[in-house]
Amino acid sequence: MTFKLQAPFQPTGDQPQAIRSLVQGVRDGKRHQVLLGATGTGKTYTVAKVIEELQMPALVIVHNKTLAAQLYAEFRDFFPNNAVEYFVSYYDYYQPEAYVPRRDLYIEKEVDINEELDRLRLAATTALMSRKDVIIVASISCIYGLGNPEEYGKIAINLKVGEIARRNALLRQLIEGQYQRNDIELRPGMFRVRGDTLEVAPAYEDEFIYRISFFGDEVERITRFHRVTGEILEETSQVTIFPAKHFITEEDKLKQAIKDIEAEVEKRVQYFESQGKLLEAQRIDQRTKYDLEMLREAGYCSGIE
Repeated sequence: MTFKLQAPFQPTGDQPQAIRSLVQGVRDGKRHQVLLGATGTGKTYTVAKVIEELQMPALVIVHNKTLAAQLYAEFRDFFPNNAVEYFVSYYDYYQPEAYVPRRDLYIEKEVDINEELDRLRLAATTALMSRKDVIIVASISCIYGLGNPEEYGKIAINLKVGEIARRNALLRQLIEGQYQRNDIELRPGMFRVRGDTLEVAPAYEDEFIYRISFFGDEVERITRFHRVTGEILEETSQVTIFPAKHFITEEDKLKQAIKDIEAEVEKRVQYFESQGKLLEAQRIDQRTKYDLEMLREAGYCSGIE
């Protein structure tokens, strides 16, 4: 799908010249351009016209969540038929790890993650993996790494009606993608099994659930229904389900990483013990073993970001 801007007005004043200049600059390979203008002069609209003219995906980075939310709403109004996504830090509260030497006090990292912001972040990366007409409005937190896009894409599950898909193998794939089984309540990032039917609530969607019906090992039917009303919204011939977390690692790489971490922590424990720092040795051994156990069981650990 192409970018199609919808607005009840046309460029006026200095806007047409600014649009032409910015578009030509991009086509000429200029890495940096500046659009100057006072508040209310239509800079967002000008940038929207540039995106429409160039037909290129865009990343709009701003300095805080408030401005990001404002621009996200404006770009969604300008491009109602394209993928305009919101990507900001998902923390409601963040207490970094710390140590106070004078009191010999260790403070563990403590975070409170906003599930809705996490869902919007996943929706943004899903859009980037599945379509070209994408505008991401982000705060500066987007500069932090999210893992390997190739591995994220490899773990995505592709299903087609009429294809063979062994159900048990499919369930393992969902768990590898950090989905959780819950046969009672389906929230984003969960799935449940009822007889020959598998229902998956994508982690990046809050309105609908996929229902995959099997006939033996064959995918017989794929439907999309409203998660609250149960109304069937669409019957489709294929679907792609992306992982429920950004920090996804293939099993072989994860096992190797765990071995490397175990070897390194053993060296650090020996170092602290040789220095007579038994408390430090015990602390790093205990904390690392806890994280390693979580990596083995869940594929990630708290604070992996």
